[in-house]
Amino acid sequence: VFSGRGFAFRRKQKIERQYRKLLKRGRKVHSQQDNQFTDTYPEHLKHLYLAEEEMLKKRCRAPDDSVLSEEKLNKAVDLVLETMRCHYTVLPQDGDENKAKIFVFFSPEEIMTEGKFKKKTSNQKAKEEYEKIKAERARKKEEAEKRKQQREAAQRLYKQKKMEAYKILSKKTKKGQPNLNLQMEFLLQKIQQNT
Repeated sequence: VFSGRGFAFRRKQKIERQYRKLLKRGRKVHSQQDNQFTDTYPEHLKHLYLAEEEMLKKRCRAPDDSVLSEEKLNKAVDLVLETMRCHYTVLPQDGDENKAKIFVFFSPEEIMTEGKFKKKTSNQKAKEEYEKIKAERARKKEEAEKRKQQREAAQRLYKQKKMEAYKILSKKTKKGQPNLNLQMEFLLQKIQQNT
């Protein structure tokens, strides 16, 4: 056996080969620019991404994509004006309605986009679900923290009372005998508190 040719040397060579393979794969992935989006999807979610991609393509393609007729445009404008219009009528001081000025305003909040009425994507649903779970966990954590603080406060109070009772009951006379007068007073106080 040559020196330096043991199991450690073989392991080192194996690791080097694996590293070189990894570098080759990395170069291949960077060279394939066409499939960079579809290849990077996680395998278990790939079908969802592809389905969503198809839906987006279908939405972009309208059936009458060539030229919209003037009637359709007018109908769409009328519909938008009916639903989104804010009228402000200003009457002159003499009260003549013929001279009244009508102002029409559109606020950006009132103009709803078509996307707001669409179904939520799987990503949006997942985000909402995650937010719900996160809020629930935070609420549970707060409740647990409150319970822990209450328990600790109750334990401190209990220990303090126990210590006071121990101090009173463990007092001795000069000769080392238990002080029965203090013990009797303590028992009397306890009975009075209970009743």
